[in-house]
Amino acid sequence: MFLLGMIGLSSCQFGSADKKQQPDIFKDTLAYTYQTIHQRAADCGDKADSVCTVVQLKYPVFKGHAGLNDTIKNKLLNIFAMDGKPDTSLKQMAGNFLQEYTDFKKTDARSEMFFTLDSYAKVINQDTGIVSLEYGGYSFRGGAHGGSFTGFINWDVKKDKNITLDDILVSGYKTKLTKIAEGIFRKNEKLSDTASLEPNYFFDKGKFALNDNYMLTPLGLRYVYNEYEIKPYAAGQTELIIPYAQIKTLIRPDAVVAQYIKKDAGI
Repeated sequence: MFLLGMIGLSSCQFGSADKKQQPDIFKDTLAYTYQTIHQRAADCGDKADSVCTVVQLKYPVFKGHAGLNDTIKNKLLNIFAMDGKPDTSLKQMAGNFLQEYTDFKKTDARSEMFFTLDSYAKVINQDTGIVSLEYGGYSFRGGAHGGSFTGFINWDVKKDKNITLDDILVSGYKTKLTKIAEGIFRKNEKLSDTASLEPNYFFDKGKFALNDNYMLTPLGLRYVYNEYEIKPYAAGQTELIIPYAQIKTLIRPDAVVAQYIKKDAGI
């Protein structure tokens, strides 16, 4: 669990745009700037970030869109939260992570051991209807190995809310969507239609299932299964894309992704 308090900080940048790297961005509808938090442990000295304990966070802040900004913040806070208890702010999270490292060093004095927290959120696609963001990162806190994560935010620009599959697909879509996705998954994994998914995959009772981790792209639904989700850690992440062309009959005519189908059809 993260411990409260902020000590051992040798440098800090919070709440200011990284203007040299990312100026204000205006693309179709929403304006945003990237902000960073960069903090180093007290024992870093003159060491490079790559060989000492560092917290690095980078994320966009959208002008006039508090709901979207809060969603981004909450996603970042929850990625590597210990015991399911996220901090209340990104600044607090950074401080608690460094405090955890300081406490760890009191009981494990290995000079070569250092922690890492590197998280991000970035805009992948933006148009008049959707803002699609990827968020994730990597964390190491003294275990056998670190952990990484990739997640997505799909934001309805006009309704100013997160987009769910229920918002874009017709009623009763789940069975057909899952069947189509399983066909793509088996093809990607070079499995026959009847090959068992046990024991090589961690699906419940050996039955394929989609998770809730997807991004709405101009080409289709991009799903990502993170480490340990359906495969061992060494296998890393697994990705599959469901083209809109394969699920045209499932998409609501007024859905925000309907524009992508029309573009493909030359309408």
